[in-house]
Amino acid sequence: MGLFRDRLNHSRRRALLAGLAALGAAGLGTAAHAQQLEEPLADAVRLALQSAIANAQPPEPVFTDTASRMAYLRWLMATSHKLARRIPNLQERREFLQTVWYESRRAGLDTALVLGLIQVESGFRRHAISSAGARGYMQVMPFWTRVIGDGDPAKLFHMQTNLRYGNVILRHYLDIEKGDLFMALGRYNGSRGRATYPNAVFAARRHWVYEDPGPPEAEVASDATA
Repeated sequence: MGLFRDRLNHSRRRALLAGLAALGAAGLGTAAHAQQLEEPLADAVRLALQSAIANAQPPEPVFTDTASRMAYLRWLMATSHKLARRIPNLQERREFLQTVWYESRRAGLDTALVLGLIQVESGFRRHAISSAGARGYMQVMPFWTRVIGDGDPAKLFHMQTNLRYGNVILRHYLDIEKGDLFMALGRYNGSRGRATYPNAVFAARRHWVYEDPGPPEAEVASDATA
């Protein structure tokens, strides 16, 4: 009887751990109750954030030279391959990655970190809604559309709008925390000072770090003889 009970408890523990792992993989683990907290903003800060959100420039990467463009395309191909299981449609996946790349750099953020945050927050689901009401890929709270946007929270399900809000908000929190990424991530999640959420994002980031191998040897040789 004791052996049966031990086996049953072991099965239950395994089922519980499997369930927790599934939640984490879906982006619903540490971030399930995530919410940025509405805080008073100085007028200058509010105007700066409004300006950053309102800029309607499309997310088209601009490169100063061919080498930079080719490096971007290598990143896009490698990262698209990693993301294929989560976003199966190739066109949607490429538009998403181009926008993440553009908006993260526009905000002065590490693209791999932003992808890690999206993985933890929403599991790359465009229409994710948390129990606190946070929306979209980066789980932006609707109050932000009232504070620095046009007041329409439905737009947070639009890909570029959500990614722009999320990156601008994270940049804002990073500035408030004087560059302390650990504290900024906690503030983004509404769990400032606690390690669970920042550590989850840092762990997810590792999957999205890209080490550029550089151009193929044939391409380098061609450039050298040109």
